Amino acid sequence: MAEPRSPVPALLVLAVFSRHEDAFVWAQARLEALFGPIGLTSEPYVFDQTTYYEASMGRQLRKRFFAFERLVQPDRLADIKRQTNALEHELAATGRYPEVRPLNLDPGLLVLGKFLLATTKDQAHRVYLRDGIFAEVTLRYHAGAFEPWPWTYADYRLPCVHEFLQQARTYYRQRLREEGDG
Repeated sequence: MAEPRSPVPALLVLAVFSRHEDAFVWAQARLEALFGPIGLTSEPYVFDQTTYYEASMGRQLRKRFFAFERLVQPDRLADIKRQTNALEHELAATGRYPEVRPLNLDPGLLVLGKFLLATTKDQAHRVYLRDGIFAEVTLRYHAGAFEPWPWTYADYRLPCVHEFLQQARTYYRQRLREEGDG
């Protein structure tokens, strides 16, 4: 009979998007206060693969990723999603922006074989974690590359996203070695 084992800690990766540069600056400061220093930051890219967010966030959205130095236990994903949702509400409540949702924060976890995202929306391919939070395996790592699933969001299929996640995976391997988990 197999015995349960503790999971290897994961790399926290947060997707941040907005049309306001100062919202990125605010988010970075708040996220670092919660989760520690950022180890890697992607270049921003135009987020125009869907019009889903236009009504609440406006047009001309830009997106970037932050990967954090501190590794986290995978069972923290639901708590992290609730914390990032609270940050979104906090910034919206300031009234500094015309949009009802000036900032979107999507936390995910990267481990060697996959990249997961947290969400509040249920679908057939998502697993309920707790407190209204679900998780999905958004990309799998196979044969030296990240591969999408049929449900993978369009922007997570972009080469620039795969390139950043490949860098993050290399960084994660280094962090595992440094912490003695690799």
